Amino acid sequence: MGTEIEADARALRVSRRERALAQMEAHDLDVLVLGRQANVRYISGAPQLWVVGTRPFGPICTFVRETGEIHLNSTWDEGIPEEIPHENLYGLAWNPMTLITVLQTIKGADTAQRVGTDALTPTFAKLLPMAFPNAELVDGEQAMRAARRVKTPEEISALRRALVVAEAGLARGIAELAPGTTENRLAGAVLEAEAAGGVSTPATQDAAWVTSKDHPWRRADGDGRVRDGDLVALSAGVLADGYVAEVARTVCVGEATDAARSLYRRRDDLWDRLVDACRAGKPTSALLDAYQQAGEALPAMPVAHGLGLGFDPPVVSPSLRQTAETDYLEEGMVLAITAYVWEPGVGAVFSRDAVVIGSNGPEVLTEAPAGSEAAHV
Repeated sequence: MGTEIEADARALRVSRRERALAQMEAHDLDVLVLGRQANVRYISGAPQLWVVGTRPFGPICTFVRETGEIHLNSTWDEGIPEEIPHENLYGLAWNPMTLITVLQTIKGADTAQRVGTDALTPTFAKLLPMAFPNAELVDGEQAMRAARRVKTPEEISALRRALVVAEAGLARGIAELAPGTTENRLAGAVLEAEAAGGVSTPATQDAAWVTSKDHPWRRADGDGRVRDGDLVALSAGVLADGYVAEVARTVCVGEATDAARSLYRRRDDLWDRLVDACRAGKPTSALLDAYQQAGEALPAMPVAHGLGLGFDPPVVSPSLRQTAETDYLEEGMVLAITAYVWEPGVGAVFSRDAVVIGSNGPEVLTEAPAGSEAAHV
């Protein structure tokens, strides 16, 4: 595990900026002023420290299309890519006018015609025109979403590395699974293994639960202790080098009953249909249709969502079906696909896998056994 703060690999930084520049041109943006951390990392390639939690918008990263210059809010040089010189760094400030003064000195600020921001507050809506006096302020988040929606080969490699850590956490949780253990102990085992893999930032802390036999999408009532015959879901997620990886499996404690094995076979059938729907050119609603074709009820949560620097588009949910019918899968997307089947009196079998929309069809990145391959321990 590394101990130094390092910038993202050069090839990764360059490939992302090329996509961002293409979208800036497509959306006719001269400058991007970014405050959301995923967007800042996408453009700058620099890890940002002490930024956990929700914050109001601020001009953290400014990207100029004509010059390719990046100006970044940072109080140190460690982890800053070599193409962002020291003079392009500026520190934190309580007075927003200090930040406006910094933006005014950026080459091209006074001639920019269209400036996009990924968010905005009333204060900066009034102040940014002072930094860009000849520009129209427009929504820049759409350009960033379009750029981040399709992953570069370098990003897919980064996601693979993150997934290795998540799968190690999942395997550790499964190894600890036995009658008498608790959901908290299992969750601790998953998180401990992720930390041992070099990632101390889990994407989720709800890592293990006994599925309910009485209600779908619920954890079982009780003391959280695992008992023989329970169907236990384990979900591992990490934020590694900025990229989110997620994997989930459901394991039967002890010998699986015929009813439980039937549930696993239903999951396998659903999963085959979901994977078949992951093809470039298909509407994202095809993933919702896969549930209906398998005769399974749609889950309460999204069936799929994009993986990347955080929670990327698309988001495929029953509540967004109209959007899903006009949104199409593209080559290079990476999706977290959820398969979920439930039977009263038995419980649920839940799995989540990362899938790349490839030129020759879908590629499943996850390597952990799933469905009937991992029916019990």
